[in-house]
Amino acid sequence: MSVLPRDQVDTRARDIRCLFLDIDGVLTDGHLYIGPHGEETKTNFVRDGYGIKLALRQGLELAVISGRPSEAMRKRLEWLGIRHIALDTEDKEPAYLRMRDAMGLTDAQCAHIGDDVPDVPLLRRVGLAMTVADAHDSARAVAHWISRHDGGRGAVREAIDLILAAQDRLPR
Repeated sequence: MSVLPRDQVDTRARDIRCLFLDIDGVLTDGHLYIGPHGEETKTNFVRDGYGIKLALRQGLELAVISGRPSEAMRKRLEWLGIRHIALDTEDKEPAYLRMRDAMGLTDAQCAHIGDDVPDVPLLRRVGLAMTVADAHDSARAVAHWISRHDGGRGAVREAIDLILAAQDRLPR
């Protein structure tokens, strides 16, 4: 697999009903901030959050599968309206299959945006494999599309805009 020409990406994007997201390095910039008592904090990009809300309003499902636990991120995702969340899930494929099947979707109707080795099995499986500009080479090697933006810096919004535009559902 490799990066596809834009017209082929748009063709695949027209069939997408659910966008699966990774957290660290995709929804966040990949940095972990550890406080003096071991508490962990992460930053989120506001435009990515707005894009998520926009996608949900336009009927695109979103799901999150992350290898790390994070109650702060769970609360943020729930606040944004994401109902399909699997955290602390190092092997992402079983969680993906459960969620996909629960939504009654096929692989061709799913997209995934990931950035590193744990995302590669999903990127190989979905109809539209997406990654961020600063992704690890393993994710870049199997991606159909690579964002112009780094993780945590607008890549999720760019991916959502691409899918909604291909489906003629991007508000003007």
